[in-house]
Amino acid sequence: MRTSTRIPALAVAGVLALTSLTACGGGSTSASGGKDDKVKIMVGGLDKVIYLPAMLTERLGYFKEEGVSVQLLTEPAGVQAETALVSGDVQGTVGFYDHTLDLQVKGKQVESVVQFSHAPGEVEIVSNQAADDIRSAKDFKGKKLGVTGIGSSTDFLTKYLAVNSDVQTSEFTPVAVGAGQTFISALQQGSVQGGMTTDPTVATILDKKLGRILIDMRTPEGSKEALGGPYPSSSLYMQTEWVNSHKETVQKLANAFVRTLKWMSTHSADEIAAKMPADYAQGGGKALYAQAIKSTLPMFTKDGVMPADGPATVERVLKAFNPNLKDAEVDLAKTYTTEFVEKAN
Repeated sequence: MRTSTRIPALAVAGVLALTSLTACGGGSTSASGGKDDKVKIMVGGLDKVIYLPAMLTERLGYFKEEGVSVQLLTEPAGVQAETALVSGDVQGTVGFYDHTLDLQVKGKQVESVVQFSHAPGEVEIVSNQAADDIRSAKDFKGKKLGVTGIGSSTDFLTKYLAVNSDVQTSEFTPVAVGAGQTFISALQQGSVQGGMTTDPTVATILDKKLGRILIDMRTPEGSKEALGGPYPSSSLYMQTEWVNSHKETVQKLANAFVRTLKWMSTHSADEIAAKMPADYAQGGGKALYAQAIKSTLPMFTKDGVMPADGPATVERVLKAFNPNLKDAEVDLAKTYTTEFVEKAN
């Protein structure tokens, strides 16, 4: 009796131990990936339209069809999502490509493996109260401007727009206000006179007539006008070492995301909105949410491939204001890879 009851107990203990190890590692059953691939991906705001492909891929069932179990997590700002990746809490981040350059000069090797977009998808909004005082980026001097977080891509882009208009970064104050309702509240209360945000927050502000658009970077044309070229932004980026040791798993992720980008390119904003969680509309309703998606759709790639001139534009933008990058040698070839999306296509 002792023997017959002890063997199952040991078997259960073994299974639990194996399960625990897999969960803690957040990885797959083998170094290259296996049938039970498990990946944690941190998103810099799951309900932001610029990061829409993350949840849409889940809703379309493409992760499951590719044989990878993905846990999508969320942080309000891309810089916090970046921190989760570097600390090893997650295996991937859906955030702005520009973090890969910033991290490289800090000694961290991270690369974009699927490029969702070739424009920032960001909008500089000014409040109604400050509309007469802020007519261009030259008027940023002395103002408080909202960003999702200090060190975030909205912070980077705001600083570039200022410096490019002869306003030094010390001459205005970036304020971390997040996105969604926290951004809207800061604008209403006068905590900031303007700020950089994305849809559906932009659509809500315009619908409620709380402010107006100063600079629109939701399209490749808007990106070129404001930044001088294509600006690859939202992407799936991962630590290079992890990518190289889990290529099969990364390929499954790339396959799933490329399928989603292709699906988006052949479906309307209304059809895309219908696939997303209802609460992503941020209280604006289905019609307004669909309009937000329609306004932002031009930023997305159809194949997940890095635009040819994109990395150089990002480097130029960052070096314009970031003292850490200004005199640093950046190896752009190590900040992204097209290996997986080329196979996916």
